[in-house]
Amino acid sequence: MSGQNSLFTRNKFRLGLFAANCSSGMAVTKIPERWVNNWDNNIKMAQIADRAGIDFLLPIARWVGYGGDTNFHGSVLETITWAAGLLAKTENINVFATIHTVFNHPGVAAKQMATIDQMSGGRAGLNVVCGWNKPEYEAFGLSLPDDHETRYRYGQEWFEIVSKLWTETEAFNWDGEYFTLKNIYGDPRPVRNTVPIFNAAGSVEGRDFATTNANFLFTSMIEHEKSKQEIKDLKAQAQAKGRAIDMLTFSYIVCRPTQKEADDFHQYYARDNADWAAVDNIVNLMFQHAQSFPPDMLQDLKGRFAGGHGGVPLVGTPEVVAEGLINLYKAGFAGTTLSFVNYAEELPYFAETVLPILEAEGIRVPF
Repeated sequence: MSGQNSLFTRNKFRLGLFAANCSSGMAVTKIPERWVNNWDNNIKMAQIADRAGIDFLLPIARWVGYGGDTNFHGSVLETITWAAGLLAKTENINVFATIHTVFNHPGVAAKQMATIDQMSGGRAGLNVVCGWNKPEYEAFGLSLPDDHETRYRYGQEWFEIVSKLWTETEAFNWDGEYFTLKNIYGDPRPVRNTVPIFNAAGSVEGRDFATTNANFLFTSMIEHEKSKQEIKDLKAQAQAKGRAIDMLTFSYIVCRPTQKEADDFHQYYARDNADWAAVDNIVNLMFQHAQSFPPDMLQDLKGRFAGGHGGVPLVGTPEVVAEGLINLYKAGFAGTTLSFVNYAEELPYFAETVLPILEAEGIRVPF
C-alpha cells in the first residue's frame, strides 16, 4: 500500500471515539444506561463509526479501576487484542492500541503492532503512554519513578527501539541505559514502516517526547485564545526539531433534538448521578502523578470529569454541538476524541445530524 494513512489526508478536523473498551466509557456516572464495554457492544460501535466515516478508535490501557460506587474503569478490554479484533471487523477506520512503555517490551510491542497493521492493510495506530498511574505500577510489582525525566528517558529509548525494528532490515544490537538487546530484528514491519503515533502530555518532559516522536499530541482545551497560543508554541517546538505535529483534544457529546433534552440528560447523568467518589480518586491521582492537565485546573475540572473524564462538554442540539466542534478547529486543533454515555445508541444521531454541518463548513469531507 502506497501513500499516507487517511489520518493525514482525508479530513481537516479528525474525529475519533475514545475509551469504548472501558466500562462506562468516559462518563463517571452511576446511571444504569451507562456504557457496557462487552465485545458485542464494541463491534456494534466500531461498525457504526466505520460506516459514518469516523477517523479513528482510541482505547485506554487501564489495569486497575478507580473505585467509587461503580469502580469506574474496573473492566477494560486489553487494547492490542481489542484493536486486532476491531480491525478485522471494519474496513476503513483506523484503530489504535494504547501501550504502556514500562509494561510492554519494545520488541514484543513492535511485532504486535506490525502484525495488526499488516492484517488491516495499514490501519493500525499506536498511542504511547510513559506512565503515571501509581496503583497500576503497584499491581504489576513495579515502582513508579517520582520524576518525569526518568519516565520519559525510558520511554524515549523504548520508542527508538520500536522505530528501529520497524525500519531496519537487518538484525542489530542495542546497548542503552535501560535495554541491552542482541541480534534483534523486526519482521514483518508495518505496511508503511511506521504507524500513526499518538501521545498525551502536559509536562515539559512529556511535550518534549511528543514533539520529538508523535504525529498527534493530545492536550486539553483550556480557553480559546490560550489554547490557540499553546498550539502555535507546540508546533514551533516540533518545527525546531525538523518535525511537524498536530494537536488533538478531548470532548464529550450530549446531542439531542432540543437544548432542554440535552441539558436535562447531562444533569441526570453527570450531576445528579455522578460517581463523585470515583471522580475524586481520578483527580487526586492525576494531581499527584500526571501533568496531562495543569495542576491548577484539576479541582475546577471536577464537573467535566464526571461528564466525560475532563473532556470539553458539547451539550445541546446538533447545531450547538457542531458549533463547539468548529470552535475547536478555529482554535487550531486538528481534531478531537468523542465520547458518549452510550456510544452505539447515540453515535447514529450524531452522525446523521452533526457531520453534515461539519462537511458544509469544509472541515470534513463526505464519506
